[in-house]
Amino acid sequence: MRRAAVLHGPASADAADAAGCAVRYREDKPEDLDNARAAVAAWREQHPQGTAGQLVADLGGQFRPDYGVVLRGVLFAVDSHQAKIAAGVSIIEVVQ
Repeated sequence: MRRAAVLHGPASADAADAAGCAVRYREDKPEDLDNARAAVAAWREQHPQGTAGQLVADLGGQFRPDYGVVLRGVLFAVDSHQAKIAAGVSIIEVVQ
């Protein structure tokens, strides 16, 4: 499935701008997200002090050009998960 977000200019914009400009394009494929999760987790192990910018610079070429925001989100999730483990916070809910 293809999706694109479009921003429209002000009402006084010329005809070329009236159509809007694409600001994001992404095909929704679960395997892309799975690949991103694996790549980000492996990158984080090798770069424990690395920044999101460094991550995108290192891994961005393996994914679509607009996938940087997804890689940053996955990095946040990986770091959050590791922080919960380090703090001893249970990440599995026990049902009684």
